[in-house]
Amino acid sequence: MKKKFSAKDLVYIGLSAAIVAVCSWITIPVGAVPITLQTMAVCLVAGLFGFKNGTLSVLAYILIGAVGVPVFSGFKGGIGVLFGATGGYIIGFIFTSVIVGLTADKTKKPLWLALSMAAGILVCYAFGTAWFMLAYSKGITLSKALAMCVTPFLAFDFVKILLASALTVKLKDKILKSERA
Repeated sequence: MKKKFSAKDLVYIGLSAAIVAVCSWITIPVGAVPITLQTMAVCLVAGLFGFKNGTLSVLAYILIGAVGVPVFSGFKGGIGVLFGATGGYIIGFIFTSVIVGLTADKTKKPLWLALSMAAGILVCYAFGTAWFMLAYSKGITLSKALAMCVTPFLAFDFVKILLASALTVKLKDKILKSERA
């Protein structure tokens, strides 16, 4: 009988959720949606631990924040953050982790990992921007929402994708070697 989760898996999930939380606290306020390192952490975690553990790490992070622990950007927590204007981006991290994790389960090639991270972040942008438009009480156009929530972050996310894919390749080999030892 195969165990669903080993102690090692649970440790990786817990530590990964903590990494995402710490990266969410590194914030540069630029308007309604701050620049954080969350997207890089989500990509890194999913790249390192794959679909199952990467996605569970992100879900754990979101659940910890939903119950009120201040793990979201700006040291915020609670279900209200998830239902607020930026909550769609946080929920969008689940889609990012699924896309990156599924790719990471199949390949360690940096190009494919970087492309999956870009695709995952684009899906997160789409979900988060749609949510932002619904949550914004005054009704907002798509072009204005994109100008507020996506365009200012593209260059930063490009750099975060490059860092996350490079770190994934380097760290994944080290993790695999340490597990074999």
